[in-house]
Amino acid sequence: MLVRVLIIYIMLTATAVALHENTFAVFELKEQLQMLYINMWELLTQLEYVTADQRAVVYEEIEGIKQQISDTIDLIKQHDQAEHP
Repeated sequence: MLVRVLIIYIMLTATAVALHENTFAVFELKEQLQMLYINMWELLTQLEYVTADQRAVVYEEIEGIKQQISDTIDLIKQHDQAEHP
């Protein structure tokens, strides 16, 4: 928990002094990306103990998270390209 708080303070400091217009948007997207990675990790861990019936549901959720991760990365790249043409 303390590590998360420190990381958040460091990132907030970096975004406060950054000179880009979309800095906060990028920060939010990176934070969202971190949460998606955590969710993916939890889903992959669930595969170790779910039943055969539940496995199909977990696979569907993994595909959904995978798509959200891809979309979030695309948005981050778009913001970067807008700032650095």
